[in-house]
Amino acid sequence: MKIIDAMRKRTRPFYSLEFYPPKEEAQWPDFFDAVAKLKTLDPLFASVTYGAGGGSRDNTLAVAAKIRETGITPMPHLTCVNASGESLTGFLRQLKQIGVDNVMALRGDAPPIEDFSWDAGEFRYASDLVAFARANFPDICLGVAGYPGAHPESPSFASDILHTKAKLDAGADFVVTQLFFDVREYFAMVERLRGMGVTKPVVPGILPIQSLESIRRILQMCGANIPGKLYLALEDANKTGGAKAVREVGIRFAVDQIKRLIDNGAPGIHLYTLNRAAMCLRIAEEAGIA
Repeated sequence: MKIIDAMRKRTRPFYSLEFYPPKEEAQWPDFFDAVAKLKTLDPLFASVTYGAGGGSRDNTLAVAAKIRETGITPMPHLTCVNASGESLTGFLRQLKQIGVDNVMALRGDAPPIEDFSWDAGEFRYASDLVAFARANFPDICLGVAGYPGAHPESPSFASDILHTKAKLDAGADFVVTQLFFDVREYFAMVERLRGMGVTKPVVPGILPIQSLESIRRILQMCGANIPGKLYLALEDANKTGGAKAVREVGIRFAVDQIKRLIDNGAPGIHLYTLNRAAMCLRIAEEAGIA
């Protein structure tokens, strides 16, 4: 089923999930155990990532196929990195063969290569990827990413929102946001898009903070903003209770975010699961929209 059709039919807030496929098949039993446990959330869909440069694209296909067998609608990631029209056509045909009708189209992260240049590739922006997929596979459902706090390479919020709109104008069906920690950023983003005539769904993405080290690394990568009050609370927790206390602060903050988002009209919540079923189930239970 196309995710956009499921969204339109949904009459109550939903969860969707993001999974990080294990690199080795030996890790699959634990991974799919987590998938099975999180199926109790009745997720609208589950996005499936793959590594920079498309190195694990075949693995993503296999995992997406198995997720589909569980009854969860998979949405594999597809990026511009090292992509060609031929390789994308092959990937999208493979998805169609295994009954997958949905793709998350992303620019992707640049691989750690000294002379890498986006200009050298056939696809430079996610909007190029969306336009190609829509033209060659018109029936596919396409999700794209959006940045409530602006992409780290954007010169301004105004410029960034234009790029998000360009992806939707190119044929994307909905937006899933990058992680953020101030719900006002999400609603400001939605308001700006609505003011530009965009009516397509924007689903907020929530990442539960696990440690000070991980959040520092993630903030450096994606350029998200973190409220000073939250960061101080994480530092205090780390000093008094260590990693466990930090996770507790992160979970409580994620629960509060979800409640505020749903109470103010967000259509659902996209949980960056980190493949941790127990944590996600606890968050859903405490947020009250399980």
